Amino acid sequence: MYKLPALPARKQARFKVGLFVLALSLCTAISMAAGLTEFSANLLSAIAKRWGQSAVPRLLAWKEFIQEEKPVAQGQWSPPKTPVVNTLKNTNRFFNKIPYQTDQAHWGVTDYWATPVEMLASNAGDCEDYAAAKYFSLRDLGAPAGQLRMVYVRALKINEAHMVLAWYPTPEAEPYILDILTGEIKPASQRTDLEPVYSFNDDDIWAGDTQKKGGASQIRFWKDLKEKMAREQAM
Repeated sequence: MYKLPALPARKQARFKVGLFVLALSLCTAISMAAGLTEFSANLLSAIAKRWGQSAVPRLLAWKEFIQEEKPVAQGQWSPPKTPVVNTLKNTNRFFNKIPYQTDQAHWGVTDYWATPVEMLASNAGDCEDYAAAKYFSLRDLGAPAGQLRMVYVRALKINEAHMVLAWYPTPEAEPYILDILTGEIKPASQRTDLEPVYSFNDDDIWAGDTQKKGGASQIRFWKDLKEKMAREQAM
């Protein structure tokens, strides 16, 4: 076994911590590379124990959906081709079938961002959960992060804060909106019922829809969500 060099105890401790963090990062990277819906037996067992055996088929249906869409969508995003539009519609439709439930009723807290696995396993979610599940599914299907944004909006008709997913065919193009409030994907200009507040993806945050405001790691719920997903994939 490799032995640490003769260092002062404090430096040895810091070095060991550094090795641990590096190993954890490598494990996370490897697990994330394995694929979004490559569920381990440990994860499926934990899901069945927590939410019942009926939860497992919902996860496997997601896996089947991703497997069916991947041959169609891969390589079609830049520049976008017609099959991508069908992938957007199918992804929107797949997750919109899940029953809506507020975080307070579902999780007993005011705000909770569930992973797609938690959403499907528990068979309920709210607006952030739908948007996130669509976001990560499209990323797994090959969509670049630069084409996608989670958008926090004011839904004017219901007078509530709301979250949707925006897809940009090109950086300068008008985005299309994937939303639980409607099954139809429309250009943003046709969604006059939505007032954008801020948006983000894996990399950046925007105020409104144009002005960059920093890195997405500033959003605690987003950061926590991605960490939970990494833990699920590492099981």
